[in-house]
Amino acid sequence: MDFKSLQQLIKAVSESNLTSFEVEEDGLKIKMKKEIEVVNIVEKNSSPIMHETTVDTQLDLENNSKKTMEKLPERVEAEAYCSEDLCTINSPIVGTFYSSPSPDSKVFVEVGSKVKKGDVLCVIEAMKLMNEIESDVDGTITEILVENEDMVEYGQCLFKIKKD
Repeated sequence: MDFKSLQQLIKAVSESNLTSFEVEEDGLKIKMKKEIEVVNIVEKNSSPIMHETTVDTQLDLENNSKKTMEKLPERVEAEAYCSEDLCTINSPIVGTFYSSPSPDSKVFVEVGSKVKKGDVLCVIEAMKLMNEIESDVDGTITEILVENEDMVEYGQCLFKIKKD
């Protein structure tokens, strides 16, 4: 293996989601490892939310295929801003908005849907993690401000809920 090939290999592994890589060619054995990062997100209410992703990736060089299994967090607290009778549910993360758990499934909520505190309103995918966004209040959905598969920003208003 020449120097240029070795550089390309190092670059490919460092830019991938692999945490460990090992190859042996013509008696030369190369082994690379990198640590999994734990991200600590602090929201406006100053309560930390820990997101830990465990990724098990296998790379089959001969078939050039990649298999990934992920353990995903289930729920993320949405930010809610409420007046006397109306609450807005804002995105706690940047990602892709999904109105249903899968493309074939029924949507979580529609305009006019009654929701209770803790009900799932949508899913936001961020860095291959599916995060369920829950209602902070009991009430009725009056407005859904984003479309399915839209990109959403941190703090972007997603829903308006009239409190019961």
